Amino acid sequence: MKNKAPDTLNEEQLKEIEFRLRQGCEQLDLDLADSKYKQILAYLNLLIRWNKAYNLTSVRDPFEMVDRHILDSLSILPYVEGKNILDVGTGAGLPGMVLAIVREDQDYVLLDSNGKKTRFLTQVCLELGLKNVVVENSRIEKYQFDDCFDAILTRAFASLSEMLELSGHLLKSTTRILAMKAHILNDEISTLPEGFIVDSVKSLQVPGLSENRNLVVLRSKADNTARKIV
Repeated sequence: MKNKAPDTLNEEQLKEIEFRLRQGCEQLDLDLADSKYKQILAYLNLLIRWNKAYNLTSVRDPFEMVDRHILDSLSILPYVEGKNILDVGTGAGLPGMVLAIVREDQDYVLLDSNGKKTRFLTQVCLELGLKNVVVENSRIEKYQFDDCFDAILTRAFASLSEMLELSGHLLKSTTRILAMKAHILNDEISTLPEGFIVDSVKSLQVPGLSENRNLVVLRSKADNTARKIV
């Protein structure tokens, strides 16, 4: 029988989880302010509470959530560039909500077609006082944005080709597509739509996880900036 998930974190659990989170961020070479740790823990507490009723994630253990959700999301932080960022199929806010908490200088749109999940994200924004997040309940092919995005994030959302086809109306020549993948399939890369190439592939080392984690960065062939993300 699985351990029963807690309704919220008690003080002792919060201390243990904060230690795990800080240790993981140190391994990722991330130097976060104390206020950011406080907000991340508040987000995690809300996720645990809402997950009991709305099944936002199959991960129930709070310590596992730190590794599989929080640190996994933070592992791509050095590669997310630009001002306007779109997280497609964000679910419970992964990776977009976690990144938005840390990067107040960036504006995030968290997009998901599941109303339960977007209601949760709206509540997170209210309780954490986040001003750089917009939550949208929509399918990507129907979503309209006045401008185009500097970066579009996906985490196990769709194949690379499908992602590019669905998001084409939101792209400019310099937009980067950052796809988080457990495995890199040659078929996905070989069947990219005409006009797009793989800019780089990064192997992600997520503290607490032994599984493969990769970040595939795609760009348009028309992008003359051609700067490599390192």
